[in-house]
Amino acid sequence: MSHFSFPSDFSLLVRDARGRYQPATTEQILAAARQVVDHKMQRGANFGSPIDVKAYLSAKLGGLDHEVFAVLFLDNRHRLIEYVEMFRGTIDGASVHPREVVKEALRFNAAAVIFAHPHPSGHPEPSQADKAITLQLKEALALIEVRTLDHIVVGGNDTVSLAERGLL
Repeated sequence: MSHFSFPSDFSLLVRDARGRYQPATTEQILAAARQVVDHKMQRGANFGSPIDVKAYLSAKLGGLDHEVFAVLFLDNRHRLIEYVEMFRGTIDGASVHPREVVKEALRFNAAAVIFAHPHPSGHPEPSQADKAITLQLKEALALIEVRTLDHIVVGGNDTVSLAERGLL
C-alpha cells in the first residue's frame, strides 16, 4: 500500500491495452517514476552527496508495500556501477545473506557499497536487526577491501542514514 496521495483534481492518464486512456493508479505512477530514476541514474552516475543518494533511494523504494534489500555498488570515485535489489521480503522483513552480497561485490569489482531498504510502515527508524546486519555486512566486505559507506532506511518520504547516526 502506498503512502502517497494526490489532490482530488490531479489526474494523470495511462494508456490501457486497447489504447484508451484511463486515470493512473498510485502504483502505476510510482512504477513510472522508478523507470525515470533508472534512466536518469545509470552506470557512472556520481553518488558523492548524501542528498543525491537519499533522493535516488526515496524514488526507488519509497512506495513499495514489501521490503527489499538493495545495494548500490560503487567504484572508487563513488560512481554507480550497479543498483541491485538482492533480497525480497514481506511487509516487515527480508532475509539478507552476507555471502551473496560479497559475491556480487566481487562480480562488479566494487570499491564501495551503500545498502538500502524500505520500511513499508512509513517509519524509517532502523531496527536492531537493521543495525546488526549492517555491521555483519560491513565486516564481511572489509575482508575483501570493499568500503561500506552507508545504509539508508526509507519510510514513505523520509529517510534515515545509519552513517549520519554514527552507526557505521
